[in-house]
Amino acid sequence: MRDLSRESGMSLAGMYYYFESKERLLYLIQRHTFTTILDRLRRRLEPVADPEKRIRVFIQNHLEYFLANQKAMKVLSHEDDVLKGEFGAEIAGIKREYYRICRDLMEAFKKQRGLEFSSRIAVLSLFGMMNWIYTWHHPRKDVNAGELAQQMGDIFLRGIGGRAISG
Repeated sequence: MRDLSRESGMSLAGMYYYFESKERLLYLIQRHTFTTILDRLRRRLEPVADPEKRIRVFIQNHLEYFLANQKAMKVLSHEDDVLKGEFGAEIAGIKREYYRICRDLMEAFKKQRGLEFSSRIAVLSLFGMMNWIYTWHHPRKDVNAGELAQQMGDIFLRGIGGRAISG
């Protein structure tokens, strides 16, 4: 709370006037973040039927939000397990819905292409690829969200769409 107070220019007493605890503030930030990402995703997926394009929409939606809100995403990544009780349960439910949407996209892609792979591992691998972007992406050095989504989508989809290498 002290860091947030310093960064925002608001007194610590003022912060506690509006937010009774760090947990409540973190809950509000997470709820806003995840519901915003979900709402945007649902709107963007609506007109798209092709399973591969739907996965690409998912990737682009995720990366655009993460890159536009890098500092907030860093906090959320590091404070992921802080929320308990009612706050934690609500945020966990929103995250599960987001995961389910991505898993369903993988299932549709698998069915369309006649592929066999674990949708769970594919989804978690995709999240792993996308969620650490805040640690390395530099706007002046690296491509924008659209190009990054294209390249990550290519790497990911070519990987899960390829044949297994026997060893």
